[in-house]
Amino acid sequence: MPPLSVWPTGQRDPLAQLRDAGCVSGTETDIDRIPPAVAAHAIATYTRPGDLVLDPDCGAGTVLVEALRAGRHALGLTSRTRWWTLARANVTAAKTAGAWRDGSVLDARPKVLATVRAAGLIGRVGLVLTTLRTAPDRANGPDRDPVESALADLATTLLYCEPLLRSGGHVAIVTRPLRNPDGALVDLTTPLIAAATSAGLSPVERCIALTAGLRGNRLVTRASLAERRAAARTRAAGTLAALTAHHEVLVFQLAHDAELAAAAAAGTPWPTEDEVIRPAVNGAEYPGWRRAA
Repeated sequence: MPPLSVWPTGQRDPLAQLRDAGCVSGTETDIDRIPPAVAAHAIATYTRPGDLVLDPDCGAGTVLVEALRAGRHALGLTSRTRWWTLARANVTAAKTAGAWRDGSVLDARPKVLATVRAAGLIGRVGLVLTTLRTAPDRANGPDRDPVESALADLATTLLYCEPLLRSGGHVAIVTRPLRNPDGALVDLTTPLIAAATSAGLSPVERCIALTAGLRGNRLVTRASLAERRAAARTRAAGTLAALTAHHEVLVFQLAHDAELAAAAAAGTPWPTEDEVIRPAVNGAEYPGWRRAA
């Protein structure tokens, strides 16, 4: 498992974060959204001014707003008209407020990334920041488990995103805790790492992004009224339940980037160009040494 770190991103309640970011009304209905404080922390940590931040399933667009506010380029994709409308409105509001003006939202599924060679995005993205969207979707059909469907869709998306990363770029996946009917947490980390590894990425960090506030040495949960009522009903039925206090963030890099960074940290000499050939991804071969350079 990659190293673990904790982000103090719950000092403001969710609605206050949306207000601070200037998000439009309706953004709060996107229950799978990445909280603005979490998005801002990830963007500040893993990008530099002028980088391109991509959210291939952007929902209401909180990632795009925080990218623009931080002086980054922003590109989002969504296939749902409702989210496209909200994301466009949020991007427009951020630009009107004086944020970086290079942000756009495409009405398309992530598979459109397979054809972005014509758009010149190969090797240009500094950060892919997205979330595992587990809310039921009618397109999945009644017989498909929403979590399994979300994991499968994200695995495909990672394959499309991998060639877009610049050398030194990162992929960050944010997930909110999910529970089985018996109250046990759903293991999302294992399948996500497996999917990223299959796409040519290596895990470099595992983060706990707090949604609870820090008050001295204790946490103050910021669960919604609906979440509190659901937990109370679960406890009344005799099952242990806990309020959500964090999101999990898994951070990845291109496999050869991670290997070279590890070798540099260990003082191991870098291999020569002939010794490093990056495996074929999406039918194209890339010399790992040239990408790393």
